[in-house]
Amino acid sequence: MKRSWPGGPVSLLLPFFACFLLFWAIPLLDGVRISLHSNEIAGPTHFVGLDNYRAVLSDPRHGTALKNTTLYTLASLGLILPLSLCLAFILKTAFKRLRPILSFLLLLPAITPPVVLGTLFLLVFHGREGLLNQFFVLPFGFKAINWLKDPDWILCGLVLQSVWRWTGFVTFFLLCGLEGLPKTYEESSSLEGARPWQTYWRIQVPLLGPMILFVMAYLLVDSFAMFSGAYTILGNSGGTNDAGLMMVTYTYQTAFAPFNAFGRATAISLSLLPWMFLLLGFGYLTFKSVGRPGREPVL
Repeated sequence: MKRSWPGGPVSLLLPFFACFLLFWAIPLLDGVRISLHSNEIAGPTHFVGLDNYRAVLSDPRHGTALKNTTLYTLASLGLILPLSLCLAFILKTAFKRLRPILSFLLLLPAITPPVVLGTLFLLVFHGREGLLNQFFVLPFGFKAINWLKDPDWILCGLVLQSVWRWTGFVTFFLLCGLEGLPKTYEESSSLEGARPWQTYWRIQVPLLGPMILFVMAYLLVDSFAMFSGAYTILGNSGGTNDAGLMMVTYTYQTAFAPFNAFGRATAISLSLLPWMFLLLGFGYLTFKSVGRPGREPVL
């Protein structure tokens, strides 16, 4: 006699919905409440409506932080995805025996605590004696770059930190996606005389569309939430002329120093939601036809 699960299949989803309600929905609703009240975090508060949002949108530093974070996100995505696709192809075709060791080395930056990575990157970016200047700038006859002080290069330094940290992690995801693809496409293209890189770029990469969309969403959310790396390198500031001011750093400054404006800081965080949904929607519309069921790859 077949036994049914008590409560039916829906009961299996109850732990997920309980965690979703406890750790996401309730904090989000409480954040909306805080953003509509005065800035006191302790003691009595009073309802101020949309005043915190008006104050945020009229602050020029909000526009600077949003611009820096958007540029940082787009630059990180534009560098990490192509590099990860190339590394995944190399690992799949050229280093099969060394793949476990190389995969671990690629994952190492992602599993290292961000504060440790930030401290290591201080050695890379620190003035003329930094490793980046010593090995990649001065040997080619260029003038040493002050990565942490020059406003023209601060954001570039943060992007390089992101690329070094997440490229291997994304490569690992793409490599797992490649291993899960049907072998029939690869075998058929081989019989047709296609080279491995042609099979990869014209057949396997389109089939990786859902995986690419997933890593894009992951990197986008992580970029907007990036704090530890920038805080370790630049301290409690946005660098010279706020050239490296990120949204989370700006929120932290608003919440804790010097005004303890928690209501306004919450409004800053919530104001990011429409912008993030816009970027995620753009990424979805860009890749919605890639890897679609029934779409036949073309050599």
